[in-house]
Amino acid sequence: MCLEKSTITDMSDKEWRGYNKLEHILKLTFSPIIHMERITIKRTLYLITAIVAFALGLSLGLAIPMYIMPVNIAKNVTTVIRSPRPVVAHRFETVSFVTESTTKSAQLRPKDSSHVDGIFWSEEIESALPTGYGEPEAERWRRFVKNNPVVKIEEGCGRMQNRLLTYEDGTRACCRYRQNTDQIQGELFSFYLGRLLGLNNLAPSALGVVHNRDPVWSKVRAQISLAQWAEERPVVLTKYIDHLQPAQIPKSLRSTSRKLHPQDVQHTDKEKSVELAQWSDLIVFDYLTANLDRIVNNLYNLQWNPGMMDAPAHNLAKSSKSSLLVFLDNESGLLHGYRLLDKYESYHSVLLNALCVFRRSTIEAVEKLRSEQNLATLLEAALSAEGDLVPGLPEKSLKILNDRLNRVHDQVEWCRKQYS
Repeated sequence: MCLEKSTITDMSDKEWRGYNKLEHILKLTFSPIIHMERITIKRTLYLITAIVAFALGLSLGLAIPMYIMPVNIAKNVTTVIRSPRPVVAHRFETVSFVTESTTKSAQLRPKDSSHVDGIFWSEEIESALPTGYGEPEAERWRRFVKNNPVVKIEEGCGRMQNRLLTYEDGTRACCRYRQNTDQIQGELFSFYLGRLLGLNNLAPSALGVVHNRDPVWSKVRAQISLAQWAEERPVVLTKYIDHLQPAQIPKSLRSTSRKLHPQDVQHTDKEKSVELAQWSDLIVFDYLTANLDRIVNNLYNLQWNPGMMDAPAHNLAKSSKSSLLVFLDNESGLLHGYRLLDKYESYHSVLLNALCVFRRSTIEAVEKLRSEQNLATLLEAALSAEGDLVPGLPEKSLKILNDRLNRVHDQVEWCRKQYS
């Protein structure tokens, strides 16, 4: 803004000076503003240029790995960049690894019907059960203990006057010696009942008698004297089982709401279901015999020790080789346990009432014994094969056993209605 005086002919000197003064003021006022606007425009241009350059560089940097890296890794990088959550270094997993892990978990998770069939264990679980000890093994054991000499007697196999025997060929046996005959009867008849039910969890057992002049015992006369065994005393000889370890009570039976029903085994793995199937047999067996020296022992002692159900089950062991549960020490069954039903029946009932999954073969055997009503005859026949060494099962015990067979039947029918 600059005017020459020669271009304005009608302006006086005074006016001209005023105009120049005004022009000077305007320059002082607007020149800084114009200067600032120019600086701002330049900075904006620089900033835009920098942003464009950064965007182009970032796009190029991301595009290169997409062409160079494998497809799975490239997808994973994109996933990590887009993730709204912060990425922790030690938890970083590729997409393919996550997918594989999820697939394997789904495959391991059993279907609802794979382990149970109504209220019975499925064929899949039945076929996976350990072989155990059947009737052929029991018969071989009876012949063995009658014809092979004992060469060593030592302490072991529990309390009191029980002893661990070693035979000439190295086979070992637990010899149960008791002053009371009914404990010998309880051990022996519990084994017979287990055979009638088709249970393979009881180690082979046979009846014997201590006699110094018998070739079976003649080599250990001095050791018999040290054990303070009386002659002509019946004993129960049970095959010694190696590789046994304590057996824990299943979690579903430890809590106050003890329950082993179909829905309680739907999501257990196969190995666990195989063990639980054996537990279902144990509950039925111990209820029939009123064995108070096993799980009832844990239940009863809860009143003094709240952690008893977390302790290993009494007189129960698990084979580390085959996962077979071995039902040990059944001497309280059928006689001593029946005499104490007024005190312990509530504990027996708690366990039976908790059960609604059964082995089909076991329940079929129970139903057969109920319908044919020949239990006394079958037990007498088993005893006669051992010789006339102990009395048969008392009539009172037979009546109680038949009543308990009916009680198991009632429980099965109740479960059928619940899970029809």
